[in-house]
Amino acid sequence: MAGQKIQRQTGVALWRQIADRIRTSINHGDFDETGMVPPETTLALQFGVNRHTIRSALGALAQEGIVRAVQGRGTLIERKERLSFPISKRTRFSQGIGDQVRETRSVLLAAGEEPANVELAQQLKVDVGTQLVRLETLGQADHRPVSRATSWFPADRFGNIAEIYRTTGSITKAFRELGVPDYVRVVTEITATHADESDLSDLQLSPGAIVLVAQALNADLGDIPVQYSISRFAADRVRFTVEN
Repeated sequence: MAGQKIQRQTGVALWRQIADRIRTSINHGDFDETGMVPPETTLALQFGVNRHTIRSALGALAQEGIVRAVQGRGTLIERKERLSFPISKRTRFSQGIGDQVRETRSVLLAAGEEPANVELAQQLKVDVGTQLVRLETLGQADHRPVSRATSWFPADRFGNIAEIYRTTGSITKAFRELGVPDYVRVVTEITATHADESDLSDLQLSPGAIVLVAQALNADLGDIPVQYSISRFAADRVRFTVEN
């Protein structure tokens, strides 16, 4: 990070670029020896900006819980271990991180039905226009939001999954009540991007935060797709591990 100038006139605010750089350096362990972010004057020289811009960047990171200003000392890095989220044949939110936290909870944010577009029809192996149930859910660990997901299910098979999920807080339990005792992960694709407005609100992030996006397809034991989902995880709170 040292000595690196940021790009101006890119449409991305300078403080946001700096917050991204500092966040990445923290994740890489660049400041582990001191446990502190360099002083504002040092950062201002490194990035070629004024101290007000540095304060804005550090303020955003403080809102995310990554750093904390300590009177008379500077900016302390908050040491919060990221949760390890396994990607395996049977990927489940609560089981995946359940032994790392005291409590996990899944909340239904919204539900509805919509016709399958081309992409959803291809994923779920249904005709375009087929009615699908759409669930918007939030996953929490020890009352802290970790992920938000949008999931689609064929409505003819899972028409009342929203009501069951609202009661149980579990896709796995809802599937069981609807005649799917077990299901497996067919594929998972993971990318990274900046948080959007919904991420900022639901995951309690600050502008410029990074989220990991997992697009996943689940199928029953007869290899029939039952769920396609797009989940967005706060990158500073989880890391993915792929299990064979």
